[in-house]
Amino acid sequence: MKHMIFVAGLALALSYPVLAAEAPATKKVCVDVQGKDGKPVMDPKTKKPKQDCKEVKVHKKHEGTKLDEAKKK
Repeated sequence: MKHMIFVAGLALALSYPVLAAEAPATKKVCVDVQGKDGKPVMDPKTKKPKQDCKEVKVHKKHEGTKLDEAKKK
């Protein structure tokens, strides 16, 4: 009986992180490509500046509590 309870508990514990895992929030960030002279490089087909785009994770800002003046000293 103890073995069955242990196996059931182990199965639940191992499945929890899989269920709780979420895909991190991302956003697309694009930056114009610049040449050696500092001017943007133009794409000959579209006549627009070339861009390097990357997917970046968005981090949540954690709000902290302010310390009391007595605790700072």
